[in-house]
Amino acid sequence: MAATIVRSPKLSLSLSTPESTTSNLPSLNQSFFTPLPKRRRCISIYACSAGDQSNSAFGGEIKKGQAIELNKVNDENPYEFNAKDSPNPLPRPLTSADLNNMASQGSRLRVAYQGVRGAYSESAAEKAYPNCEAVPCEQFDTAFEAVERWLVDRAVLPIENSLGGSIHRNYDLLLRHRLHIVGEVKLAVRHCLLANNGVKIEDLKRVLSHPQALAQCENTLTKLGLVREAVDDTAGAAKYIAFSKLKDAGAVASLAASRIYGLNVLAQDIQDDSDNVTRFLMLAREPIIPRTDKPFKTSVVFSLDEGPGVLFKALAVFAMRNINLTKIESRPLQKQALKVLEDSADGFPKYFPYLFYVDFEASMADQRAQNALGHLKEGGEFATFLRVLGSYPSDSGIA
Repeated sequence: MAATIVRSPKLSLSLSTPESTTSNLPSLNQSFFTPLPKRRRCISIYACSAGDQSNSAFGGEIKKGQAIELNKVNDENPYEFNAKDSPNPLPRPLTSADLNNMASQGSRLRVAYQGVRGAYSESAAEKAYPNCEAVPCEQFDTAFEAVERWLVDRAVLPIENSLGGSIHRNYDLLLRHRLHIVGEVKLAVRHCLLANNGVKIEDLKRVLSHPQALAQCENTLTKLGLVREAVDDTAGAAKYIAFSKLKDAGAVASLAASRIYGLNVLAQDIQDDSDNVTRFLMLAREPIIPRTDKPFKTSVVFSLDEGPGVLFKALAVFAMRNINLTKIESRPLQKQALKVLEDSADGFPKYFPYLFYVDFEASMADQRAQNALGHLKEGGEFATFLRVLGSYPSDSGIA
């Protein structure tokens, strides 16, 4: 069985400064949605927006297009649910009139994605927002921060894959940050085995890619006997292979990445299953206004007290209203002490405190959805914490 080595090649990835603050849809006056809170972290931004003229730390003028870096220095309490909100020193949100004027002027949305050019996330961003300016970010965290700090207008990030399962990091970041899900997009993923010119399959000893991509090509890579090395993203692996001129290593990445970085395609469609689809979330600073004239989906997260049948009772609030659940994901509640029975003989914890992420097919404009969440939250017998992550149009198309 082939081994897997986790490594992170040094890639020069950057996030460009915005030319202007753009689209921001009106917020919904709905108690389940939570506005941006006062941040409990220190952010270092090594540039300024296009409207700023100088920055003494950099010896004068910041030119258009200069790269920035987001460094999270401290995050003491990412799960402080009941912290009181306070006004943020942010630019004025755009009005509907602003949006109409910008549309007539052909203004482009700046959309953050994780990875470098040629990443599947870039394709998803362009599918979600045609004619957008896709902005690469080194990490998922950076994309979240870029939206919150008004450096970009949206983010498009993967949340689950039909073969590899959930991207747990982004589930955790959805709770850590105060962005809203405003849409989803599904993208068919077709992996290629790439290498430098002159390199043949039999020359390869190892292959680099994102852990999800490596998992999705498990059978092919095992047959080839290649050592798998996990890196931050698929296109980043292709870039590293090309720039390092490696002769014994290949990359699992997209056909677009092969063209961008000048690599040969040794094999196409190497994923284990042809039905390989990744679902991406579209994130914004403000929620959109839910509607009932088209299919909508709503994503929520909640925690429960421990007890027999508690989860069953919590999910029953949807079943009794004929609301279909499309996904449920449980994640350990970080920054919380494990609960231990006082009379436990062995001293091992009885259970972890969990969070439950649930997607269901209904709009928050639907009275059934409001009643279900009201039952879950206000009844007090089920949820100890509840937050709506977004109510947004469903994506039934795959491209």
